[in-house]
Amino acid sequence: MLIYLYYVLLVSMINKVTLNEQEETFSKAYASELRKMKQQINDNNRGYYELDNERRQIFQQAIRTPGRRGEIIKKDEIEKEIQRRYQEVNMVSNH
Repeated sequence: MLIYLYYVLLVSMINKVTLNEQEETFSKAYASELRKMKQQINDNNRGYYELDNERRQIFQQAIRTPGRRGEIIKKDEIEKEIQRRYQEVNMVSNH
């Protein structure tokens, strides 16, 4: 019985590490895709709203299927990308 419990614990730890690695890989790949999207920020890239459209689509999907890890990761990555772009534009305009 003790060996079985140890086995279950070991398998769950391996699965958790694998799951974390999968989430990290997914997050990096999605962030890379987001960097390719155009977005109007202040007067830069006027008329482009690809990042905003992606954000709306992910929020709608999250409402339909709440709690899915993929949508949570996507929302986090979109927010990071938008924040990064605003900071980048503001740094350029301040100098």
